[in-house]
Amino acid sequence: MFDSPSASKFYLQKVLSIKDMVKQAEHLREKTQKMVFTNGCFDIIHPGHIHYLHSARQLGDVLIVGVNSDRSIKKLKGALRPIMNQNERVLVLSAIASVDYITIFEEDTPLRLITSILPDVLVKGADWDVREIVGKETVESAGGAVISLPYQKGLSSTAIVERILNRYSH
Repeated sequence: MFDSPSASKFYLQKVLSIKDMVKQAEHLREKTQKMVFTNGCFDIIHPGHIHYLHSARQLGDVLIVGVNSDRSIKKLKGALRPIMNQNERVLVLSAIASVDYITIFEEDTPLRLITSILPDVLVKGADWDVREIVGKETVESAGGAVISLPYQKGLSSTAIVERILNRYSH
């Protein structure tokens, strides 16, 4: 997948298939590790992502990140996205110290993944109304918490693409 053996090794340590992530979640639960889960496209990693992931990680012992597959992003955001393919996005995420585990999901929403992992804390950015966070009912009915973290205005992959186009399209 990657040319560099060291990048591949680092990548493989954090990235798990959904099946392996479910097994790891069971193991973490047995060790009473508080699992935090978030998800997203993470198309172009920016300071808002870093702040968000760091804040999410502070809510528990382990941060699990569900990443939308390329197919899922195209369906949600259009044919021009993602900018970076899922392997590139996951490699960048795996280099972030706050992120403990990453898994890629194909569906439009992470509901099946959330239901399978059953995290203690489900986190999204404040650009999502807490009542609309996918998996909210599942996590809360199992005794978990759903938290909305502050959104960093102007820091989004879409805003970055627009900034690049405005600067370099003349």
